Amino acid sequence: MSATAAGWLQVALLVIALVAVHKPLGDWMARVFTTDATPPLGQKWPFLPQGSRHWRVERLVYRAVGVDADAEQRWPVYLRSVLAFSLVSVLFLYLLQRVQQWLPLENDMAAVEPGSAWNTAISFVTNTNWQGYSGESTMGHLVQMAGLAVQNFVSAAVGIAVAIALVRGFARSGTDRLGNFWVDVTRAITRVLLPLATVAAVVLVLGGVVQNLSSGTDATTLAGATQFLPGGPVASQEAIKELGTNGGGFYNANSAHPFEGPSAWISLFQVFLLLVIPFSLPRTFGRMVGDRKQGYAIVGVMAGLAAASLALTSWAQARAGGAALQLAGAATEGQEVRFGGPLSALFGTATTLTSTGAVNSMHDSYTPTGGLLVMANMMLGEVAPGGVGSGLYGMLVLAVVAVFVAGLMVGRTPEYLGKKLGRREMTLASLYVLVTPVLVLTGTAVAVATDSGLGSLLNSGSHGLSEVLYAFTSASNNNGSAFAGLSANTPFYNTALGLSMAFGRFLPIVLVVALAGRLAAQGRAPVTAGTLPTHQPLFVGLLGAVVLVVVGLTYFPALALGPLAEALA
Repeated sequence: MSATAAGWLQVALLVIALVAVHKPLGDWMARVFTTDATPPLGQKWPFLPQGSRHWRVERLVYRAVGVDADAEQRWPVYLRSVLAFSLVSVLFLYLLQRVQQWLPLENDMAAVEPGSAWNTAISFVTNTNWQGYSGESTMGHLVQMAGLAVQNFVSAAVGIAVAIALVRGFARSGTDRLGNFWVDVTRAITRVLLPLATVAAVVLVLGGVVQNLSSGTDATTLAGATQFLPGGPVASQEAIKELGTNGGGFYNANSAHPFEGPSAWISLFQVFLLLVIPFSLPRTFGRMVGDRKQGYAIVGVMAGLAAASLALTSWAQARAGGAALQLAGAATEGQEVRFGGPLSALFGTATTLTSTGAVNSMHDSYTPTGGLLVMANMMLGEVAPGGVGSGLYGMLVLAVVAVFVAGLMVGRTPEYLGKKLGRREMTLASLYVLVTPVLVLTGTAVAVATDSGLGSLLNSGSHGLSEVLYAFTSASNNNGSAFAGLSANTPFYNTALGLSMAFGRFLPIVLVVALAGRLAAQGRAPVTAGTLPTHQPLFVGLLGAVVLVVVGLTYFPALALGPLAEALA
């Protein structure tokens, strides 16, 4: 079978699998996050007394935290809960790294250096998972399990909770309540992430991904030399790393390492894991607002942008310039032979579209056009389908912008799902769109204007600029992947990228929760002959255009100086 045919088959299998789970998983998440989570008449949920809204294990969590699970929160209280919980998570993870040498299963690892520990704590709490270190030579097993893997669950759950809060803002009328953050985040873990991650971990182990508590093994190579092979609880972390669109690898080579990605089918399965929840959440949105067609419209935009990105990236990698690359048939530097070009392009496209940051090939080795495309995936806001939770609320904010643009065209007050979009709503949506470009472009400008920023570059010229631009794009969009030519574990980059990750995560969350509160407090405007249908192909096309024009063109000057200049050269 040719590489092209294999690539088409992989994409077809992936699409079939995503379509198969879209409805049941989307419906299940809608049921999980509605107020009444009781089972259908005559049925019982496991570990759940008949008629109870909360599982027993969830009640234990609420009792330990000291919250009333049956009391809903106003949007400022919901937001404070998100921020306070995230702050405590950062402090805990930082402390865990700093005392690593005194913990069990430390594998003779020293305490993580303060700058790197700060950067890593921010990175994993913000669902970025940027790694300026080599995991197998820096983190002991306990820090990996109790610190990094736990935050993989928690940060993903926070993203889902914020998305659900915004959906409730559209679904509710005349209320100042958005739900209970502690209930939302707990249910996201116990009823969605943990069950799926358990099944995924078993599949990964059966596929050859390592899962043990061994510090490592000395192996004799074919040449007679000795090589140390580090072990660890890899499969359990790999499952939630992909499922929660986190991306942090147990090993430095991430999913390109044979212990994390031993075969092509496992790599394809990992792509399925990182797409399955983001592509199912639009179904949840449609069910919760009472109009499934709205969910179909959102997932249609996501799928269209993803298909276009994958086609262009695959083309860019297969149509590489230069005699050597043409003889090889594609740009194969930095790719694993067991995956091949099509699966590498699919993996790179999927991870940069979903804020995952995992890699099974090195993006720094992509062609200039290929590197531009995976960078552009992040610059579009990672909404096709985006990270767990963050992709949905990002696309819904852009839908608000699209409705506003349509309203300007016809001279009507813009409405979306029966909610009028006035000055305050549009101010929040506009600020959301502007946050990430400001962080990316400001950070890149400071880095290339200072000796501390330029001193970490291994390449000069346009490619060097691309490496810096990619780093700040990845950090500010909470992606976590990197152009490997940048040595980022320095005081400057640990600090600058850490701030980009923190502001890139929490400023948008502040704006989204505030917008949700404004929407929930409104009544519902009746549908009239002049109401824009937001479930039809016309709106799907308009929303896709807004994503490309309003968001994408912001970065064009920077791209012209980096990857575009390199491609034209």
